[in-house]
Amino acid sequence: MNAERQYDVVVFGASGYTGRLVAEYLNEQYPNADFSWAMAGRSIEKLTAVRGEMGISEAIPLIAVDSDDLASLEAMVKSAGVVITTVGPYQLYGEELVKQCATHGTDYVDLSGEPAWMHHTIATYNTVAKASGARIVHSCGFDSIPFDLGVFHLQEHAKAVTGSTVSRVKGRVRAMNGSFSGGTIASLRATMTAAAAQPEIIATLMNPFALTEGFSGPAQPDGDQPQYEEELKSWSAPFIMAAINTKNIHRSNFLMGHPYGEDFAYDEMMLTGDGDEGKATADFVAKDKTLAESPLKPGEGPSAEERKAGNYEAIFVAQGTGGEMLITSVAGDRDPGYGSTSKMLAEAALCLLNNPELGEGGVTTPAAAMGQLLIDRLQANAGITFKIESP
Repeated sequence: MNAERQYDVVVFGASGYTGRLVAEYLNEQYPNADFSWAMAGRSIEKLTAVRGEMGISEAIPLIAVDSDDLASLEAMVKSAGVVITTVGPYQLYGEELVKQCATHGTDYVDLSGEPAWMHHTIATYNTVAKASGARIVHSCGFDSIPFDLGVFHLQEHAKAVTGSTVSRVKGRVRAMNGSFSGGTIASLRATMTAAAAQPEIIATLMNPFALTEGFSGPAQPDGDQPQYEEELKSWSAPFIMAAINTKNIHRSNFLMGHPYGEDFAYDEMMLTGDGDEGKATADFVAKDKTLAESPLKPGEGPSAEERKAGNYEAIFVAQGTGGEMLITSVAGDRDPGYGSTSKMLAEAALCLLNNPELGEGGVTTPAAAMGQLLIDRLQANAGITFKIESP
């Protein structure tokens, strides 16, 4: 589709756990694709093995690329319309790729949930990417597409029902079955290590407006303690992905010109149910250290059966201008950390590829860059459902 580039899409890290799922999805969902794509990674031998294991045609090219080899990285970037990268933690292995994409006008999507690093890429490469037209879109997996687009979807519903957006939204995870990825755990640990060495990173991690350069909105709800929510008849507990999702949602609002209002407030928690059992569950979740102590390493994860058995659902709740309760939901048909994430990442790349007119260049977000067009793609292809529940 991009006549100037050899490949429309390149999957970088295609021999890794999540990268191979992205390649498998592209192969199965688009067997007669009208776009060209290639698999890239450090080892041609490993890429060849993955291509064979996944039943991917030998016509799909393989590219040897190493994050530490500038020449190979630059050659890949110049050959691609969009680069999908699953090579993380991004703060350790992603810097040069963002730089090359921003410099050469190549669109880019990743799975980053690393806000300190994203703060850095905005400061360092946003202007460069704007000049080249490159759309650098972080967080195109479970963090933060369901939440970023979930708020966008609720706000569109609010406008349709009441004629205006709402300045206060609650994001609440209603169900989540499946594990986080080894890559997510590695990214969390890399962030904590960086914060120990650079105390200023702590301020970035704590600031909900860390990704809205030059803008700071009102004080935000904490969401860090169990609470009972009368309107939902449920207890809620802190949600571990809230720290990154809220930052991305505020950046979307910022990049779109504050359609949600400059006084917009958002928090994100996990519903645990009513009564004593709901309270006990909320208390347990609030104290849970499973993720921080998980032995999972990058490249490790659940079986295909476990991925297929997983699912998730989040609701977005607000009060309309007339006092009415507005509720929308986003649900995925696979485990959040791998099965659904790999589909979201691929569809985000294809949305950019198919819509070169979308957004300006720069370091952006899924909602600000793609909005309704990405929602439409996810519903049509990726097993993700956006629903209006009330009114």
